[in-house]
Amino acid sequence: MIKILKYATIITGLLVAQVTLLPAHFTDPFKPNLLIIVVAYLALKGTSRADAGLAFLLGLVQDCFSGLYLGLNGFSFLVIYLLLKKTADRLYTDSYYLMILVVFLITIVNSFIHLFLLAIFSVADGVYAPLLAALLPQGLVNALAASLLSGATALKAAEEGK
Repeated sequence: MIKILKYATIITGLLVAQVTLLPAHFTDPFKPNLLIIVVAYLALKGTSRADAGLAFLLGLVQDCFSGLYLGLNGFSFLVIYLLLKKTADRLYTDSYYLMILVVFLITIVNSFIHLFLLAIFSVADGVYAPLLAALLPQGLVNALAASLLSGATALKAAEEGK
């Protein structure tokens, strides 16, 4: 029960930071997507069967605050979680560098899933250009944020081990 409460507090703190603090200080392509880092963490290190539902729920919460179509991030986070969970079964997932690489790659995959879904279901013009222009900066910023968050958790784990 304490573990669930701890994770809920961390996810709520990251959500509040992403929705309120980061937009005030960073412009759009350089604003890290902290929830996709949580989805990567859940897929690489999560053991619960409810993690897929949590990934979908995190996507829906992000859709509520982003102003885009409801369900776009929910579906893409779920697809990313399922693909990454299948891959994580074959990898050594305690690597610090793997987390950074995975966050960069799933940011790019997330953008391509958004492009694919918007091409199929949306009739809006001009949606594709901002997604393609922000692809590389968003991936690099998310990788930087993942390195900072993973470094902090690795430092805390090292202190607890001593």
